[in-house]
Amino acid sequence: MSSCWRKYNFRRQAEYRERVNNAMKTDIQIAQEAVMRPIEEVAQYLGMNPEELELYGKYKAKLTEEYLEKIKDRPDGKLVLVTAINPTPAGEGKTTTTVGLGQAFARLGKKAVIAIREPSLGPCFGVKGGAAGGGYAQAVPMEELNLHFTGDFHAVTSANNLLAALIDNHIQQGNELGIDTRQIVWKRCEDMNDRALRNVVIGLGGRTDGFVREDHFVITVASEIMAILCLAADMKDLKKRLSRIVVAYNYAGEPVTAGELKAVGAMAALLRDAVKPNLIQTLEHTPVLVHGGPFANIAHGCNSVRATKAALKMADYCITEAGFGADLGAEKFFDIKCRIAGLKPDAAVLVATVRALKYNGGIPKADLNKENLKALEKGIVNLEKHMENLWKFGVPVIVTLNAFASDSQDEINYVKEFCEKRGCRFALSQVWEKGGEGGVELAQKIIETLDETESHFTALYQDTMTLKEKISVIAKEIYGAGRVNFSAGASGHLERLEGLGFGQLPVCMAKTPYSLSDDSSLLGRPEGFEMNVREAYVSAGAGFVVVLTGAVMTMPGLPKQPAALSIDVDDNGVITGLF
Repeated sequence: MSSCWRKYNFRRQAEYRERVNNAMKTDIQIAQEAVMRPIEEVAQYLGMNPEELELYGKYKAKLTEEYLEKIKDRPDGKLVLVTAINPTPAGEGKTTTTVGLGQAFARLGKKAVIAIREPSLGPCFGVKGGAAGGGYAQAVPMEELNLHFTGDFHAVTSANNLLAALIDNHIQQGNELGIDTRQIVWKRCEDMNDRALRNVVIGLGGRTDGFVREDHFVITVASEIMAILCLAADMKDLKKRLSRIVVAYNYAGEPVTAGELKAVGAMAALLRDAVKPNLIQTLEHTPVLVHGGPFANIAHGCNSVRATKAALKMADYCITEAGFGADLGAEKFFDIKCRIAGLKPDAAVLVATVRALKYNGGIPKADLNKENLKALEKGIVNLEKHMENLWKFGVPVIVTLNAFASDSQDEINYVKEFCEKRGCRFALSQVWEKGGEGGVELAQKIIETLDETESHFTALYQDTMTLKEKISVIAKEIYGAGRVNFSAGASGHLERLEGLGFGQLPVCMAKTPYSLSDDSSLLGRPEGFEMNVREAYVSAGAGFVVVLTGAVMTMPGLPKQPAALSIDVDDNGVITGLF
């Protein structure tokens, strides 16, 4: 980044913050008052030409296939993963930290590209909110990012439901493949929290309305199509993966695939543009690739391989994140995404907050603003477990506290000393309040780590292990379980999958994100508990076996007071209530 660009950029950001310094602003208000640069100018900073972009308005664009082909032989930059402790109602700020960290690298004169996931409409209108970051560490345009964006999720939804329609039509038109209607495993999807769609009956009516059968919906971010989109290397690979999708079993118990249904071409046509990474910017104009959005509690929780690999070619540093806590997102990033894509992360940032650690220590949300070192001492074991877990992958770890105004200096010092006594670098992050300036300390610690410590990345388990062995390794090594209980149905499913040749695949654990265990009420660092596996199925196109534990759902419901009740748009088209 040129000196003139930095001075102009940061002077304008300082002026911008001064305008709102005397008033409390919500994330959406901060984003709406931002002065964005045309996306061509952001791309120019990366050395891109205008024809290497497919514009979606003034501030959004997709990278062209020609550009992705052009950069594929460039050397890779450093890959930094941002993850976190288990999420709590107190908030952790993983995306905020990721965005602010990218801005901080730019302030240090380093060329960085951020690579994150697209938000799902379900959480936006439910309880979690959007996924653009927060405060002065946001990706913009924030409203467009959280609402529809470039239509990628709609394309995934359409491709998923086209396949579902083709299955039912195939049965209606004679069922040449002998699909057993009791063993259809492909589910419809919708990018909205709607518990009423979890279990439905379709085909009611006359003979021309299809066969009556039970069906199910998952949220779009749990669809295998979403996982395939995020793991595919290119269109050719995407089509191969789509063809391998197991949609049902025939009367002989053999898998029936999307390829056998001849559904691949039409699905690929719907996904033609969705497979291209999206480029936007932060509040400080740092480039952001936003692409794909699988949930980490019920899918693999990472942005697309294409976006991550592109970012590594486009900059000296790629700052990416994995969803929910490190027990879910980071484990899947390492064991699924890195394994499949051949990625080798150079460092991991572990995000925590004093408030969340005190919540893990048993303090109710209403009392988290009060200093409480005893609760912090009790709850910090959750952070300790995640530190230990990340080290098991051979990756250097830097802990950062996402600062809140209520944090006392004694609390901050306690966490700092706790980490440093265990040989882990520590940095305070103030990016929500100060943008890139508030992340400089963290960025410097990462640069020091990358210069002084070599990553010896390794996956947690071997491909040759049985599926039950892989599940047990994750449950015991990462979660802290003492025993894994497999239901009769789950055991049967796993044996069947191994018999069909899927035993070499990695496993994608579906688990509550709120605890290291499969029981969301067990906070802190539960140990020796029994982990309950209730179901397993193969996502053959994505390339992993999904394992459902506890009571985890693949279609969320809305809370009593969903965020949708507070969202509006005024007569001038200005959106309010989005966060």
